[in-house]
Amino acid sequence: MAYGWFEAGWLRTRVLDVPVDGLPPELDGLRIAHLSDFHLGVPSRGPVAVERAIEWVVQRRPDLVCLTGDLLSRPRGEPLLRRLLSRLGPAFAVLGNHDYAQSRDPFSRPVDVDELGETTLLADEGRMVERRGLQVQVVGVDPRSYRYGRAHAHELADSTASLRILLCHFPGIARKLPPGSFHLVLSGHMHAGQIVLPYPGGRLLLANPRARESRGLYRYGATTLHVSPGLGTTFVPFRFFARPEVTELVLRA
Repeated sequence: MAYGWFEAGWLRTRVLDVPVDGLPPELDGLRIAHLSDFHLGVPSRGPVAVERAIEWVVQRRPDLVCLTGDLLSRPRGEPLLRRLLSRLGPAFAVLGNHDYAQSRDPFSRPVDVDELGETTLLADEGRMVERRGLQVQVVGVDPRSYRYGRAHAHELADSTASLRILLCHFPGIARKLPPGSFHLVLSGHMHAGQIVLPYPGGRLLLANPRARESRGLYRYGATTLHVSPGLGTTFVPFRFFARPEVTELVLRA
């Protein structure tokens, strides 16, 4: 138990090269910081990992900052969330199922958040930003739309954008997208398993042994999915062989 408590605050920082089909040469080397699953408001060492992650991102000064949900587990975490996000500057975010208390976690409570300062919350909508003289579209899916079968993210994709990025808390959305709708999908939710039993040649996710995407990079046709290991915890304030992580994705043409 003591080790699990320690690991929950033992942040890993990772930089990944991400090949992107059809990426214009001008966007080669574009850097995206991906953070997820803070779960603020419940007792854990998650806030330690979140604070360290945000300080790392601030120092790295990426081209885009994206957050993929479950920012809060209880309303009492909101003041801390706002203080931490104020350090990041402009960012894009979607909410997750815990933000709406749509979870089996008995400690989760709904949170009424519709704005987060400089962090743009996306709920079944998209925004265009300019990077290196080209248009980049960021689309966000509301977790309730995904769970109830109402998520039609491909209808929001703008084919005129040189790079199309989809934010959705649930990684399963990447398998359901029409080919070519998005270059990159960013998700969370899985906590890299949170409680993991490693064995020679693999790892068993005790909470979800059949999970198809738990952490890292996956390819579905021309679309790349990145699943963040996240920063907080749910149900129990421990992590075993599933360290919290903040990731910088370096896009490669």
